[in-house]
Order: sequence, then structure tokens, then C-alpha cells
Amino acid sequence: MAIKLDERLEKIYQEVIKRNPGESEFHQAVHEVLETLGPVIGKHPELAEYKIIQRICEPERQIIFRVPWQDDSGQIHINRAFRVEFNSALGPYKGGMRFHPSVYLGIIKFLGFEQVFKNGLTGLPIGGGKGGSDFDPKGRSDDEIMRFCQSLMTELYRHLGEYTDIPAGDIGVGERELGYLFGQYKRITNRYESGILTGKGINWGGSCARKEATGYGTVYFLNEMLQARGLGLDGKKLVISGSGNVAIYAMQKATELGAKVIACSDSGGFVVDENGLELDRIRRIKEIERQRISVYADEVSSARYVQEKSIWSIPCDVALPCATQNELDGHDAKELVENGCIAVAEGANMPTTPEGVRLFQQAGIAYGPGKAANAGGVATSALEMQQNASRDSWTFDYTEERLREIMVDIHRNCYETAEEYGMPGDYVSGANINGFLRVSDSMLAMGLI
Repeated sequence: MAIKLDERLEKIYQEVIKRNPGESEFHQAVHEVLETLGPVIGKHPELAEYKIIQRICEPERQIIFRVPWQDDSGQIHINRAFRVEFNSALGPYKGGMRFHPSVYLGIIKFLGFEQVFKNGLTGLPIGGGKGGSDFDPKGRSDDEIMRFCQSLMTELYRHLGEYTDIPAGDIGVGERELGYLFGQYKRITNRYESGILTGKGINWGGSCARKEATGYGTVYFLNEMLQARGLGLDGKKLVISGSGNVAIYAMQKATELGAKVIACSDSGGFVVDENGLELDRIRRIKEIERQRISVYADEVSSARYVQEKSIWSIPCDVALPCATQNELDGHDAKELVENGCIAVAEGANMPTTPEGVRLFQQAGIAYGPGKAANAGGVATSALEMQQNASRDSWTFDYTEERLREIMVDIHRNCYETAEEYGMPGDYVSGANINGFLRVSDSMLAMGLI
């Protein structure tokens, strides 16, 4: 059951539902933010007068277009693509592109809405946007993916610019896809604008540590939450959902800080090994060979592969959901609490259902929401933009240190904002309010636009 909203905010929420029918993920994201803004409206009545919340909930621009492409056998396919340019009060639109069959307008709007506040939390000059397509890259050849990316960029390029909108990667969009997208943009425009995309390869304008940034940043935020309670990661058992980019580098950083990762997953099931997973083997299976995670259990005798249960049934000290939205529900949260979990940090966007979030908060678990805990990826994208603008290249160590400083600042801002508004330890409220105030202050300053 959803938390009851302040009367003024309930009217806004009902209007959002009416104007955006059938977009359940977007409704969920809006409700989750509005739940925390009652005290803010009471303290800043001018925000209601100028209808700041209503304006934030309405994207500045929504772009929908078809993407025709031809597979290796000559068959023609038609996909649908989206770019939602949500809010540019803090800077140009910034947010990833997702290629997955589940993509539709509601998911892109939920992701874009979250991105507005996440980007605000970083303290960097970037607005919020998101994009993607219902194209499924699984099982497709490199040539098919190239043709799809080229067709998509042939339409999308006209909406992009380093001072307008800068996409990056997301689920299904990695360095390979970004390379094809950038190549087509360069070909169409006859300009080498490195800052038009982030997440690029190191040799053609990319940033050291960008690939690692989201996973590293999630663990840095987790470590700050634990330290605020006088704890640390050393000796802790971690369970991480997913086995893609975010999960792999969260594993790496958590292991460096003394934790033991005992389970990870993909869409088919999960592997668990109480001795600790071998990161190099996981990386080879998923990043190089592009195989299913079950192969790990075939190769390591102490590991087992499980399909019929949730990964969250594995007892652990810390849980990191790093796969997709709404992957951790109330039942999973209850199991984690009963099995002694002390902290949850979200490496994915909105991976925990509202019921799961409430159970974590009621149990007193240190819970870091995605818009704060996984902000390291977009923060490092903004650092990549800085390097592109100055025609510079930074070392891995320097970039990682900048990332760590940003994540420490995000944690401090969330922690202090929650205390200021009478909700100590509530990182959800702290993140929502801090990000919202940064965006709303800028919108007020710019007038009615």
C-alpha cells in the first residue's frame, strides 16, 4: 500500500496519472519523490505558487521515432526509439540510452525523471534526460547492431549537442554500441564533437574509470553509509544482482575494500559460492565470451547455479541490486531482513519496490536509493565532458579520486538534508529533497519557462 501523500501533492500526483495513462513505472517514480516533499512545500510555499513540482513532472520535450533496419538475412525490422529531454534547469540533458525489449515511453520517462534528481545531487552542471529503444541486442551480430545504431542515430543526431543533450550507455548499450552511434553522428555532421556522447572508448575521447564508475560509486556510497554507523566493508558478505558492467565493478571495488561477494545473477538465474566469486572468471564469461552466468558453475566445483529461487534468498550482510527496476520486492526484502542484512545500496535505477523500501526503512537497514548510490556513472560522464571540452585526458587514478570525492559529497548532502528536515538516516528523503531543491532553485531563478 502506497504512503499517503500531502493533500496538495496528492492532487498533483492524480494529475500526473491522468496526463500519463498506463505508465506505471513513471507513476511509481513520481509518487516516491512526492512522498518526501511535504515538509519542503511547507517550508517553501513559493514552490507551490509557481507550480514547480507540476513543471518538473512534465518533460520539456519527448521525442518518439521509428528505427528501420535490416538483419543479416535481409529481413527488415522496425523498432521504436525514444529520447525524453526532461529538465535542463541545471545544464544540458544528460542520461543514457537503453536497448531492451521492455522499453516503452513510461520506462524512459521514469528513468529521465530519476535522472533529473540524480544529476542534481552530483553538484555538476547537467540536466536530466533518458532514451532508448525496444531493440533487443541479444543474439544479434555486430553488423546487425551496427546497422541498427546507424539507423537510430540518423534520426537522433538532430536533437543532440554538447550544449543540448548528451546521451550515454545503459542496459544493452556499451562501448561497442556507443562507437557505432558516435561514428554515424560524426559521419552525418562532419564534426568530431567528442562531447556529444559519454562512455566512449579511451582512444577516441573516453574517460578513464567511466566503465567502472557506476559500480565503484555504489560501493563508495555504501561504505559511507556503513561508516556513518561505525561499520565498514571488511569481512562483509555481499550479494549482487546482475553480472553486467555495474555489478562487475561493484564486485571489484567491494573486494578491494575487504568484502566477499558470494553471489551474482543474470536473467536466467544466479550463481552462489560461499568461498567468494572469482571476479576475473565472471568478467571473462560475461564481458568477453558473452555467455550465461551458469557457465561459472560449470567451471567452478564449489559454485552452484540456481534458477528456481530469488538471489535475495541467499543470507548476506549487504545486498546490491544492480540489474533492473523493481527486481527486489517486499517478499525479497523480508527475507533479506530476516537473514541479517544490514545495508542495501542500489546500483540499478529503482530496483526496489515501494513495499521493499518501506520494509528496509522499518527494519533500520542502511538503505541507499539509486538516485544517490548509483550517481557515480553520470558524475564520471560529466567529468568526461570536462575532458572533451578542454581537449584533455586524465589518468585513471585522478578520475577515480574525483569520483570518490563526488560520492562522499553526495552521501554527506543526503545525510545532512535528511537531518535538516527531521528524518535522520533517511537517505531516500535526503536524496529527493536535496536534488529537488537544486533543480527548483534554478527553475525559480529562470522565470516561467
